[in-house]
Amino acid sequence: MTSRPHHRPLTPGDAFFEAVEGGADPALVTEAAERAAALLVRGARGSEDQELIGRLVHLAEAEGLEALADLWAGSPAESLAGCLWRLYLVREWVHAQPLEASLQFDTGRRVAEVDHVVAGVADPPGPDEVRAMVDAVLRGIAETDFADVLLRAAAFAQVIAAGRAALEIASAGQMHALAEQLAEAARHELAGSLH
Repeated sequence: MTSRPHHRPLTPGDAFFEAVEGGADPALVTEAAERAAALLVRGARGSEDQELIGRLVHLAEAEGLEALADLWAGSPAESLAGCLWRLYLVREWVHAQPLEASLQFDTGRRVAEVDHVVAGVADPPGPDEVRAMVDAVLRGIAETDFADVLLRAAAFAQVIAAGRAALEIASAGQMHALAEQLAEAARHELAGSLH
């Protein structure tokens, strides 16, 4: 029998325990989500850099909506991260289904006339006009007051909700809830309490 030298066994590091315990610490993920959202919203404000603004508008396309969902989807609606998640979710839906979005908006604008005006979609609201509006809303993160961005997105969502209700689409209540969340976040922003 030959003698083998004894090797000390390797001990697993932190990465091993994180994987076994289910991944990253939720508190750290929440903190990272909040910091990233604050940098995007507060850091971009007043920027003249059109390249930065373009990257902000197309963030979900560049990083993937799944990556943003991993970062922001669990954030409360009245947080910057939660607001960004909702804004990008609406944008992605409009870009994925512009005909449905324009039909729902056109139907809803007859019921929610004030919200139609606040949303600022060109008349008549075709697919290109609806896409241009949601991109303009996201561009507003860097170019205008964030409360205005939220109010405009809330108005858009409210018109869509009204359109879905009129068309008897089951998700009208979900879109109405999203509109209410964005409007409430705008109130927090105006009060200086949106973080």
